[in-house]
Amino acid sequence: MVKVWNTILFLTFLVVITAVGVYLILPPSENLTLRVFHAGSLTIPLNKVKNIFEAKYPNVKVLLEPSGSVEAIRKVVDYGKSADVVAVADYKLIENLMYPNYTNFYIKFAVNNLVLAYTNKSRYAEEISKENWYTILGRKDVRFGFSDPNKDPCGYRSLVALALAQIYYEKPSLFKCLIEDYTNIGLKVEGQNYTIIVPEKLSVKGSKVVIRAKSVDLLALVESGIIDYAFEYKSVAVQHKLNFVEFPPQINLGSPEYEKFYSKVQVKLLAGSKNEQVIVASPIVYGITIPKNAKNPELGVKFVTIVLGVKGKSIFKDSGQPPILKPLGYGKIPKPLLPYVKLEE
Repeated sequence: MVKVWNTILFLTFLVVITAVGVYLILPPSENLTLRVFHAGSLTIPLNKVKNIFEAKYPNVKVLLEPSGSVEAIRKVVDYGKSADVVAVADYKLIENLMYPNYTNFYIKFAVNNLVLAYTNKSRYAEEISKENWYTILGRKDVRFGFSDPNKDPCGYRSLVALALAQIYYEKPSLFKCLIEDYTNIGLKVEGQNYTIIVPEKLSVKGSKVVIRAKSVDLLALVESGIIDYAFEYKSVAVQHKLNFVEFPPQINLGSPEYEKFYSKVQVKLLAGSKNEQVIVASPIVYGITIPKNAKNPELGVKFVTIVLGVKGKSIFKDSGQPPILKPLGYGKIPKPLLPYVKLEE
């Protein structure tokens, strides 16, 4: 009997030792967090990328933080916050504000264009067209909105579209009648060059014009009828099943062949402040990067790989946000991403 008990104790001892050894060699999976700062217009496609990523890496929780693109970058540059991925609606923000001090590279990965979104309940919905949209906006009983130009590229692009419309339609008072009469945003014209001046502190006069932090914040206002129209990216209008007016390519900022025409307009953001910056209008191209202060840069690379890969391209295409077939990479691209990009100087 004693011999049997000794055998049982010995076997139990072996089981315990083996279990401890396995634990030491293969510790339980560590729960990790991947933090993504991104443009509000990327919320829906990046949520789908998040689902794919978390299914593939179940020990990683992806935290998406939407905001205006300028604000997304300021979190890293000005506030010192850590992000594993930054994805914005204007690659030039990464190029001008982050590269090379806050990141070693950036990638152009998707395009878009600007539209005027509305619903069937919007005033003059049955009348508005790409020929008369600016006259509809000018009617006294019509309210419209755009996002904060100092925080969101869709905001300064909305202003650019209005300045380009002034040139294209040969209506010299268009910008004044729609923007300057109702806000403290100004337009300076010198020959063929147009400079939009956006003060650090924005103000509106009356209720005709509404400004929100990011373009997607305007969606609820349009859908509820609080405002009639909102300047949005086409992808956002498609994703939220809104009606929209397609601007001519000379205005919509989605046509590379009109880049020279777009460049007639520049925007002076945070005008008069120490953070003042000038942005020359150009076609809408989204950018993505991994900051130097990323806590989990390897996971960031894996997330970007999905964005740039076949599944990511399909997600963006289905979301009305055409992917660049061969994304363009600048700087020191991480090796795992090299197969997905075309290197540019």
